[in-house]
Amino acid sequence: MTGRTAADAGLADRYALARAAGDEAARLTLRYFQSAGLTVERKADASPVTRADREAEALLRERIEAAFPEDGILGEEFGEKPGAGGFRWILDPIDGTQSFIHGVPLYGSLIGVERVADRRSVIGVLVLPALGETVHACAGGGAWFESAAARQPVPARVSEVAALEESLVCYTSVKGFDRGDERAAFQRMKSASRLLRGWGDCYGHALVATGRAEAMVEPVMHVWDCAALQPILEEAGGRCTDWSGAATIHSGNLIGSNGRVHGELLGLIAG
Repeated sequence: MTGRTAADAGLADRYALARAAGDEAARLTLRYFQSAGLTVERKADASPVTRADREAEALLRERIEAAFPEDGILGEEFGEKPGAGGFRWILDPIDGTQSFIHGVPLYGSLIGVERVADRRSVIGVLVLPALGETVHACAGGGAWFESAAARQPVPARVSEVAALEESLVCYTSVKGFDRGDERAAFQRMKSASRLLRGWGDCYGHALVATGRAEAMVEPVMHVWDCAALQPILEEAGGRCTDWSGAATIHSGNLIGSNGRVHGELLGLIAG
């Protein structure tokens, strides 16, 4: 363990597992993607769920529990398993289930690892199975982009665009902005940005982290939607905050940006 503290080693080992397990879960979802026999059920909150969601999360939990049995786990499909260690894994096996159901290749698998002491996510893995792309990061180690076209990971970096009038801003669903204040904020963003596109869920954040879009604005987010994104966006040189500007994944909303247009977006949201 020369040159590394025990904490550093523990983080690196979890990072390696998150990447390997994320790839494995992503491959599992592809077996069901665009399948004619895919059955869609409705959860208590009316959101959709499929066999692929549940099997992918079960696989992730099995891998994590085998390697780090003391860690906590929170997943969208199977709830929370408390842990006694210093880390909590936060899982969204299929982020963008609506895209997945409709055969749209913009869904992803998300794995975040939160440091319990300060409730900050320190590892993020975002896999886009149908596109063959992955963005991942570990605190202090930079963000990395892998694609089918590249032979090895390349650094993921946000764009250098400095004004919203030159920016591509993404969101998931217009319905997310249905409440009065949010509807007004959406209209202000539409007027201020060069392009506003509904390339939703984690795909929009992947675009920001790799410099292909400047911001992704989400009025409704669960912690499993956010956990992987915080380290990825920050290590790529951007910002990841709630709508008040706090660097947290626990507020129920999120802005991911290249950092340069973040203040302008916060101002538009505040009105």
